[in-house]
Amino acid sequence: MTGTLRDTAIRSQTPEGIAYDLYPAGILIRSCAYGIDTAFQWTLLAVLTILHWLILNRMMGFWFIMLAWFALEWFYHVFWEQLFRGQSPGKRFMGIRVISVDGSPVNFGSSLIRNLLRFVDGFMGLFLIGFITVNVSPGFRRLGDWAAGALVIHTWQSQAPDRREPLSWLARIPPAVPGRALSYEEKQGILMFARRYPLLGPARAGEIARPLAASLGAWDADAGKAAPAEYLLGIARTLESP
Repeated sequence: MTGTLRDTAIRSQTPEGIAYDLYPAGILIRSCAYGIDTAFQWTLLAVLTILHWLILNRMMGFWFIMLAWFALEWFYHVFWEQLFRGQSPGKRFMGIRVISVDGSPVNFGSSLIRNLLRFVDGFMGLFLIGFITVNVSPGFRRLGDWAAGALVIHTWQSQAPDRREPLSWLARIPPAVPGRALSYEEKQGILMFARRYPLLGPARAGEIARPLAASLGAWDADAGKAAPAEYLLGIARTLESP
């Protein structure tokens, strides 16, 4: 039985009430990704070793290889997961990625924690602890995933909202100016609303936008102004403009 067939969907939800499905990756596909990454790590180390002995040996000594091994062992996955939004080369090849349990991209701290705890999951090189926890826990999460609040999902099935989606489409929206100075939290809330707007639909977007739009002082439902969602999107366009 493959990891894909064993996986089950997890239903998640944004603060606005938009539901979406996440499909956790099982032990088989994660093992394949880890095998690819391990082969890539050892290839990089072999290349560095050859370069060291041919070129850098007299200048740097043996400590260079030791530092290279340490960096590749402990920070390889963290580096790639931050560079490619939760995907190391192995994960990218197998079509999986690491995310936070709420569907947002995994941050540096979570990535570091889950990868440092790989030592515990792979105790004595047997990965017995990781094998047991992945197979018995909801979402196929090892100890490092639990500690970091992370989840490994299939990218081709999961429909998590992209919270860092570019807002270039706001160029179609007329710019708007709020009736008062905005706090940092209000600015971030408006930008987050704009990022999630394509998922909401006009009716739900209007319900969410109406209270905030009215509180800004330049929008009045009885004065024939633009719809509240369009008004907030116009402010978001202004905030995004350089």
